Amino acid sequence: MYELFADSPWLFIATVFAVSLLVGSFLNVVIHRLPIMMEREWRAQCAEISSVPAIDLPEGRFDLMVPRSRCPSCGAMITALQNVPVVSYLVLGGKCASCKAPISKRYPIIESLTALLTAVVAWRFGFGWEAAAAIALTWSLIAISVIDMDKQLIPDSISMPLLWLGLALSLFHPMEGSERLFIEPKSSIIGALAGYLSLWSIYHLFRLLTGKEGMGYGDFKLLAALGAWLGWQMLPLIIMLSAVVGAIVGLSMILFARHDRNVPIPFGPYLAAAGWIALLFGPQLVGGYLDYMG
Repeated sequence: MYELFADSPWLFIATVFAVSLLVGSFLNVVIHRLPIMMEREWRAQCAEISSVPAIDLPEGRFDLMVPRSRCPSCGAMITALQNVPVVSYLVLGGKCASCKAPISKRYPIIESLTALLTAVVAWRFGFGWEAAAAIALTWSLIAISVIDMDKQLIPDSISMPLLWLGLALSLFHPMEGSERLFIEPKSSIIGALAGYLSLWSIYHLFRLLTGKEGMGYGDFKLLAALGAWLGWQMLPLIIMLSAVVGAIVGLSMILFARHDRNVPIPFGPYLAAAGWIALLFGPQLVGGYLDYMG
């Protein structure tokens, strides 16, 4: 199998694409259920501290595996055949098989996006451990981005393991054939520290000057994780890309979509997108910029 994928890069990319469609379906579950799981846990902890039972807290097990997925409109259980990524959505015409209620287009979009971005990573790195690590990072960034867009929340249960995994991977430096990952431990540790402290400093300076909170602590942890994976050298590029894209999107939403400027816009998706770009093309972008300035 190793020789087959190593000698046939397009077979490896196609396999990764197909598997990632299934992963995208699972990411839809994570994106929907993880915030609910966190809310249930918070409410249970508050009830324990206050000694007042949370009488409205739903009973029964609720996690990423249980209960089975159901239609939010009629409660009908979704069968395995109705849950095939993208294909089922097209066959069902974007409607529930039981009640014909419309199914959100976001489900096939996330499945397709996960497969596409993962295939790009497989193309960029080729078959090997570096590709496996980059794919895991890509999946995590997708989940973080959509959850933050929905809830303005970056779960520690994703960002913190991502941070520690980035630091752990640096222990395997140097790894034969690696280009962007498995960086030296010093760069990884400094990257994690600098990533967290840079946004932490901006946050407190902004709050001191305006009396408002410009971002959340989840953003600090996400940039720390990206610093641990990619090294401190990539942090200026990530911050610059995320700030520019965030400013353009934010101004566009205010000017054209009548977005209330007092309603915060999540910054996590821009950090995630910038980190993913730096993962794939960071050295080339930095080198091209330095050549242009020189």
